[in-house]
Amino acid sequence: MKTNEGGLDRILRVVVGLALLGLTLSGHIGMWGWIGIVPLATGALGMCPLYMLLGLNTCPVKRKS
Repeated sequence: MKTNEGGLDRILRVVVGLALLGLTLSGHIGMWGWIGIVPLATGALGMCPLYMLLGLNTCPVKRKS
């Protein structure tokens, strides 16, 4: 698996995922909040399958010195 998410992208995914799960567990939003598992997992792994399908990559390119 190649990483295709940059640092900011990963941080935002984890924050949004945790927020959705927190709101679901506290009863503020319904069962749809469990969808927060998806951005949380993709942010933790650094790889988004949808990005692969669409050919997107927000990970910065490493340059050789």
